[in-house]
Amino acid sequence: MTNFTADVSQIIVFIGVMAFIVSVITEALKKWTWFDRKVPTALTVILLSLILCPVCLLGLATYYGVAIEWFMVFASFIAAFIVALVSMDGWERVTELAEKLIRK
Repeated sequence: MTNFTADVSQIIVFIGVMAFIVSVITEALKKWTWFDRKVPTALTVILLSLILCPVCLLGLATYYGVAIEWFMVFASFIAAFIVALVSMDGWERVTELAEKLIRK
């Protein structure tokens, strides 16, 4: 059970760090007025998440010497949508969803 807890905490840390990175890059891109006018912020966040999450996962797997499996890449795309949700709507929305799921 402690191994599962460690895994969950690492996933939460990964999502939090990735949401912070995506938010910072999005804010920097929004400073460019031509980019901000042409690309909606939500699309920017989703695209950044879909690009950065798999790349960071592959980098972490390489750093720790873990063999990359297909489900890891799939999970990174699922995590990318969670990161985008956190980056766009903040932690309030995520805790709202978690409370609804835990009650069921």
